[in-house]
Amino acid sequence: MTAFADDGRHRVAVLVRDEILSFELSIVHRLFGQARSAAGTALYEVVTCALDPGDVRTDADFTITVVHGPEALAEADTVVVPGSRVDFEPRSGPLAPSLTAALARIRPGTRIASICSGSFVLAAAGLLTGRRATTHWRSSARFRERFPNVVFDVDVLYTDDDGVLTSAGAAAGIDLCLHMIRTDHGAAVANEVARGSVVPPHREGGQAQYVQRPMPDPRVSSTGKARQWALANLHRPITLRELAAQESTSTRTFTRRFRDEIGTSPGRWLTQQRIERACSLLERTDLPIDEVAVTAGFGTAGSMRLHLQAELGVSPSAYRATFRGP
Repeated sequence: MTAFADDGRHRVAVLVRDEILSFELSIVHRLFGQARSAAGTALYEVVTCALDPGDVRTDADFTITVVHGPEALAEADTVVVPGSRVDFEPRSGPLAPSLTAALARIRPGTRIASICSGSFVLAAAGLLTGRRATTHWRSSARFRERFPNVVFDVDVLYTDDDGVLTSAGAAAGIDLCLHMIRTDHGAAVANEVARGSVVPPHREGGQAQYVQRPMPDPRVSSTGKARQWALANLHRPITLRELAAQESTSTRTFTRRFRDEIGTSPGRWLTQQRIERACSLLERTDLPIDEVAVTAGFGTAGSMRLHLQAELGVSPSAYRATFRGP
């Protein structure tokens, strides 16, 4: 059976294994499946494949029926390996021959990503050797012990090392998929997908996992009012003192609350919002680069160029040329 239609869409193959984490499987289909061009055309085709087609157990009380076998991996532009409950077992060992053979079908240059404990599969296959990677924080000690040749980072939501990507647990898979969509088609498409799924449009990969982080006291006001005010005033310089004033608190208390609630510093969050605003303007408008920089709050085109280069690896003009819609 042919796994993919020959219609030019980006082909995503999701490799499922026994006791697949069903939430992570659904993430891939939900997010990539919603991505549309300005004309409303689907941008991705997503298929599920297994080592042996047929019924595959999930981590819940149901099974899924998988039509496609590992041959789908050979046709994919992106391969995603979600986690499985078996990854969390203490027993360790080499990959099963059938899984090794399946991964060998992936064409050179194909983008490969894992969600949560799926990184154990990529690492065992040698795909993460010398690369930066992450996994669920609960498994970090065991991952480091098993794969000392991987540059492991527990304090991030996801990593992207030249087309080989990994993410932390569960919901970080959402961030990873949105990152891939944003890389392929720009912020406007990724933001629309996020909006359709009612999730944040961009939690940067370097944002820390929520590891033993105390929950904000529900009796203490959030930082929502300050963030809303900041988004309405991105075009001008914003100080920490002004943000704290929106919540009628000291800068020290505000910074602590902000980190507890958002997981990053106010300054880093502001920069990310400005990058998002700039990307949206570059994609959706014909404003000159200088005017985009001022509107997004960078002040000058040179400052915006430095930030986009550091975050996205491209200049504003190159970004616009890549993602500007018709």
